[in-house]
Amino acid sequence: MNKKGIDIISIGDELLIGQVVNTNASWMAQKLNGKGLPINRVISVADTADAITSMLTNSIESAKLVLITGGLGPTKDDLTKDAICDFFGSHLELNEEVLIHVEDFFTKRGKALTESNRLQAMLPHNCEVVHNSQGTAPGMHFIKENTHFVFMPGVPFEMKSIMKEWVIPYFSDYCDVKPRAQKTVLTSGMGESFLADRIEEWENNLPKNTKLAYLPSPGRVRLRITVEADQQIDANILLGKHIHNLQQIIPELIYGYDDDLLEAVIGQKLIANGKTIATAESCTGGMIAQKLTSVAGSSAYFKGSVVAYANEIKTNILQIPASTIDQKGAVSEEVACLMAANVRKLMGTDIGISTTGIAGPDGGTEEKPVGTVWIGLATEEGVSARKYQFGNQRDRNIHWTLQTALNRIRREL
Repeated sequence: MNKKGIDIISIGDELLIGQVVNTNASWMAQKLNGKGLPINRVISVADTADAITSMLTNSIESAKLVLITGGLGPTKDDLTKDAICDFFGSHLELNEEVLIHVEDFFTKRGKALTESNRLQAMLPHNCEVVHNSQGTAPGMHFIKENTHFVFMPGVPFEMKSIMKEWVIPYFSDYCDVKPRAQKTVLTSGMGESFLADRIEEWENNLPKNTKLAYLPSPGRVRLRITVEADQQIDANILLGKHIHNLQQIIPELIYGYDDDLLEAVIGQKLIANGKTIATAESCTGGMIAQKLTSVAGSSAYFKGSVVAYANEIKTNILQIPASTIDQKGAVSEEVACLMAANVRKLMGTDIGISTTGIAGPDGGTEEKPVGTVWIGLATEEGVSARKYQFGNQRDRNIHWTLQTALNRIRREL
């Protein structure tokens, strides 16, 4: 039996019917991948004993490590413990150490301990208890037929705590993996297919031990580069060479790496250049301002915003002549330029950025179909606006506009 890698199993009917998005599995996979731990599959199963037992039986055939979340709460619909006992030939018994932890947990919060909460200290007698510093439901570790099983609560911050404090440190050397180096290059300003054409020669020359993955989303494309080698130092050196060569080809498109945020990169550049910024937003409804101010310390460079969704706000607050809107339309080069220039003047900033467009699904015309967007930029050197044609999906159009506007700020800096 050639066991390798990790299975991630998420328990809960709410995941299967789409009522809850499985962010737990996504977070776990990301952290495990970052440590070079191979993932076989990610699975969601119903909160029934049969479904849980079936999946555990299936995983034991191929996985070295199985990570399971969900179904460990104090309510009657949480059936995982019963399935665990059947699968591992166990029975529930009171764990005194866990009971003390549960009692202390509620005492510190000034709450009475209920019988349901007390039941969380009833655990399979043959499990290794994994401490949960953030909640009352402990994790549980079993070994069966040389496969490790770790059960964790489905509450995200409790699961994350157990993963960071116990799972990753304990199992980092357990799964057989070749030394590897990985980095994600973050790009903005060019779509996936055009980017692929631009870097085609570089990609074609990548050796067999290097993998490239395109990860597109509205307004940006992430390039994940993974190198495997016999020695870690060799993987690191080769990865560095790949990234250096890529930087020579698309320097203007790369804004960061791995977990860098475009809004944070912009903030760093604004501070470095001693610049301030304000926004005038129509179709983005304040999203640019929200992104810029989500960065700690943004008060050093962000002064304010006008969400000029209605034409009267464009006229009364941003001082755009009503005649200009009547003649050119709210979605036009002239209005985008005036919005950017006037918010810059109003807020007393070095840079003004504006958005005006038809997000949809209604409001388009033959001349200006849904997805038509103008983004204006005003600086000391002058004012300009660029027209974009994104598409016919409202949410996507808004996010495309947001990312494009942020990237235009970055390019300006």
